[in-house]
Amino acid sequence: MALHKMIRLLTFSLGSKAYLNFMGNEFGHPEWIDFPRQGNNWSFHHCRRRWDLADRTDLRYHFLYKFDQRMLELDNKYEILAAQHQYVRLQHEGDKLLIYERGTLLFVFNFNPTKSFEEYPIYCKYAPKATVIMSTDDH
Repeated sequence: MALHKMIRLLTFSLGSKAYLNFMGNEFGHPEWIDFPRQGNNWSFHHCRRRWDLADRTDLRYHFLYKFDQRMLELDNKYEILAAQHQYVRLQHEGDKLLIYERGTLLFVFNFNPTKSFEEYPIYCKYAPKATVIMSTDDH
């Protein structure tokens, strides 16, 4: 789940002036979309959207829905998508870290499956003392 959120946040924060997720991935859509065609005997069976998935608490899709809402709240508050300032501070292949600034925010991504890093030295132009405002590990 955290990796899925990380990919969403990375796409959202490094993109341009808009965010669009792929049809069917709004909440990790479990079924494929297959429009009527000769190959499926002109069936409408998989030509439907499941908008109920985000509301079902017995599934995990509601977490992704809430995460997307949180990303949009961040944009409303910090104007991430409109920010002109974008600078990659660190890209470390060995540690599997990606650290960059977008607007006045600092994004730190740890893609390392086995290591956590504490007190990693990071310079940030806008915030010499940073606080965490969002984590992909949070529910």
